Amino acid sequence: MSVLHTEDLEIYYEINGKGNLLVLIHGLGSGTRDWENQVPALARHHRVITFDVRGHGRTGAPPGPYSVPLFASDTARLMEALGVGPAHIAGLSMGGMIAFQLALDRPELVRSLSIINSGPELILHTVGERAVFCHRKLIVRVFGMRQMGKMLAKNLLPEPGQKALARRLVRRWGRNDRRAYLAALDAIIGWSVADRIHTITCPTLIMSADKDYTPVAWKAQYAARIPGAELVIIRNSRHLSPLDQPVQVNRALAEFLSQGG
Repeated sequence: MSVLHTEDLEIYYEINGKGNLLVLIHGLGSGTRDWENQVPALARHHRVITFDVRGHGRTGAPPGPYSVPLFASDTARLMEALGVGPAHIAGLSMGGMIAFQLALDRPELVRSLSIINSGPELILHTVGERAVFCHRKLIVRVFGMRQMGKMLAKNLLPEPGQKALARRLVRRWGRNDRRAYLAALDAIIGWSVADRIHTITCPTLIMSADKDYTPVAWKAQYAARIPGAELVIIRNSRHLSPLDQPVQVNRALAEFLSQGG
């Protein structure tokens, strides 16, 4: 557990294991702890770096605005400061967006991409889609982050056997900085690199939960535009696949990385 001190940001990070470098990037409102089921398994054969994105966890939360390119730049700064790269990069949700941005802006740092329940853009096309995000902002502003966590846990971890995991999620979400969370949410809405993904040349794995927010078909469509990209479906999973189906996620990642991924 360490902190990188930069001119404008303190970045919290952890390093586990030995071997080829693997950087795991968490999603919106999450942190390093949400990779708790991946790090022990993957650190057997990889040097695994996890960190808290700007505005999350134990990393600093300076005033916004934030942006996905800024998050990717922070990631690059961390990697360069640690003297690592190119590395395998895996990202969940917002972390997948950051991974895409990093691969396009700093391809020399990226050995492979693993994208989990994410995509190359978040464009709100319909009134219904815009309403979802307006509702999320309203919940956070009026009731706070813990209530946001309760709503997400109810939707994403609804099974009886997931109650302990759901309680843990609520506790973690309750610790988020409200202002920084809203800045990060604004950062991803309207973001897109969809017109550039055909230029990605590193090996790419796309993982999609069968019950994710966005359909498998959409991931298949954009995966087809990335040269050589593989698509793996995570069964009986919603948006938080590393938490609700860790065995499937770990297996898919391990197989991809073992092939030179």
